[in-house]
Amino acid sequence: MYRGGHLYGTGNPAQLTPHEARTRAFTPRRRGVDPHEVRQFQALVADELTDLHAQVRQLAEENERLKRALRDWQSMHARECRPPNSGHW
Repeated sequence: MYRGGHLYGTGNPAQLTPHEARTRAFTPRRRGVDPHEVRQFQALVADELTDLHAQVRQLAEENERLKRALRDWQSMHARECRPPNSGHW
């Protein structure tokens, strides 16, 4: 329910795309960092995002497949089951 003191949001959170990670520009500062290192790190982050987005997509598809299978099983099982008695309760 909570993560880091905050409620989980509902729906899909906004996703950072690999392209955004690769192309993000930063304002230069007086004591800046090596731009080459920044670009290497951005490429690493973008590659991880690509992998994570693929995993999320795959897991969502598997989740839908399992939901359908469960619904099918429940429907089949409900047709085969009869109430244990025909009494008032």
